[in-house]
Amino acid sequence: MKNNKKIIFIFILIIIFSPIKNRNIFASNSFSEEIEEIQKQIKAKEQKINDLKNQKEFYQDKIDIKRDESVTLKNQIDILKIQIFKSNTEIQQQEVKIDSKNLSIKNIQYNIEDNKKEIINIKASLSNILQTINSADEQSFVEIILFNDSISAIFNSIRYLNSLQSKTNHFLKQIKFVKQGLEIQEKNLRVELNDLIDMDAELINKKSRLSSTEQTKKNILAETQGAEWKFQSLLAEILAENKQIENEIASMEREIRAKLAKEESGETLMEPAGIIIFSWPVTNRGITSRFHDPDYPYRNWIGEHSGLDLRASQGTLIRAPASGYVAKTRNAGLGYSYLLLVHNDDFSTLYGHVSEFLVEEGEYIKRGQGVARTGGMPGTYGAGRFSTGPHLHFEVRLNGMPVNPEDYLL
Repeated sequence: MKNNKKIIFIFILIIIFSPIKNRNIFASNSFSEEIEEIQKQIKAKEQKINDLKNQKEFYQDKIDIKRDESVTLKNQIDILKIQIFKSNTEIQQQEVKIDSKNLSIKNIQYNIEDNKKEIINIKASLSNILQTINSADEQSFVEIILFNDSISAIFNSIRYLNSLQSKTNHFLKQIKFVKQGLEIQEKNLRVELNDLIDMDAELINKKSRLSSTEQTKKNILAETQGAEWKFQSLLAEILAENKQIENEIASMEREIRAKLAKEESGETLMEPAGIIIFSWPVTNRGITSRFHDPDYPYRNWIGEHSGLDLRASQGTLIRAPASGYVAKTRNAGLGYSYLLLVHNDDFSTLYGHVSEFLVEEGEYIKRGQGVARTGGMPGTYGAGRFSTGPHLHFEVRLNGMPVNPEDYLL
């Protein structure tokens, strides 16, 4: 009877101690091959991203060289062609980045499953130990003496029990450690998923930019019919129109501010003096062309891009980003129509390619109020001659000069 109990006791100890040997608490064998394969794929994607980056830089160097040349029709068409190649490369690069991000997410998901399985395994081992300790606790010291033949065997039994207690503490620490790793992995997964959403949005913007550049090329060729003299005539016409609009904006800003200075109500209704934090004028925050964007297709012959182009379908409601007064509603028919709002003594905002006005000049408007609708579809009301598609051109002006809207948007 005593020998049988000894054998059973030793057998239980062997079972308990054997699972923890050579255990990796972060990755079990069940997923190791999959994880290794994913890491290989990620490495290959990173190499592809780097190759596309070098290709994009090659195209940018060619564009920079072309921009140093004289502004001619051939020169501008060449620039647009290279920009199209560059945009296609950027789209490929973004798609590979998205593939790599999906692989990273899959890798994290495997690690999460590994950690969960590891916790289950540790808990199972811990349960065995606790059962053994509980069974041993039910034995009295007298029984331990009676069931062992020698003092040495008695001490061995006591040492086994102490070892079990130590191993219990070890397993508890392991569970805590693995759970902490699991929490980190789950947090990383949430971050990676959010990054993926942003990357998908950026891919849409890059595709929109490619479409815009292709449309720009078509517009120029259609307007000039491939004739250099028509291009130069068109260039002079556009520069004159831009200068007229700038003078018009400056004049209207001065006029309405002078008018409001004479009216006491103007001081209370306008935004307070100083910096204004503007709301977004449209719900979609996708930016297809940034302030002073180096890839702005007309940059070389019209000038720097003076605002943000925001992706918005035709007829999207434009809301006032701050309170103020309507300084100008320029109705240009099929030409470039715009709306100008004055918010305080320093700031004004401009909205280009407007298809419909919902307010009148001199009218007071509140933050969030609908003031106009977007346009930009080629050949439609308010789009202008060189609009490449539906969008809103949005400017923030400080003391009459365009500044980067992203510095003031909330």
